Amino acid sequence: MRLRPVALALALAAALTVGAALVFEHGFGYVPCKLCLTERIPYYLAAPLALVAAFLPPRPARALLGLVALVLLYGAGLGVYHAGAEWGFWPGPTDCGGGSGAAPEAVGDFLKSLESVRPVDCSTAAWRFLGLSLAGWNALIAAALGLAAAAAALGLAQPSTGPHQPGR
Repeated sequence: MRLRPVALALALAAALTVGAALVFEHGFGYVPCKLCLTERIPYYLAAPLALVAAFLPPRPARALLGLVALVLLYGAGLGVYHAGAEWGFWPGPTDCGGGSGAAPEAVGDFLKSLESVRPVDCSTAAWRFLGLSLAGWNALIAAALGLAAAAAALGLAQPSTGPHQPGR
C-alpha cells in the first residue's frame, strides 16, 4: 500500500464528506442539530492531518495516519450514537439544539424570534436515504475511512516489496 495516494484519498474523502454536510445545510436548508455539528469535527481534523501525512516520510506518515484512524473511528462512534438516538435505541442528549440562521439585528426582533424558534432535535432524523439518516451514513463513511487509515498505518494490504523497499 502506497501511503501518499492513500493519505491524499483520505484527505479528499474527509473534505468531501464534510462538504456534503455543508451542502445539505446551506444548499438544501437542513438545519443541523448539536450532534450533527459535533460529528463534523473529526473530519475537520482528519482532512488536514491526512494531507500532512501524504508528504511525510513513511514512519511518521504511518503514525499520523494512525491518529487519523482514531479520530475517524471516534467520529463513527458519534454517528452510531446519533443514529441510535434517532431510532430510539437510547436517549439522545438532553441539551440538543443547534443549527444555524442569521442573528436578528434588533433586540425586539430577537425577542420575537424566540417565540417561533424551535431547536433542532437530535433524536429526529431530518432525512433518510435507503433507510439510513445522515447520522447513519456518517457512521458508515467515518468507519470506512477510519479502517482505511488504520490499514495504511499498520501497513496492511501491502504488496510484497522486499525488506528494504519503502512503503511509499
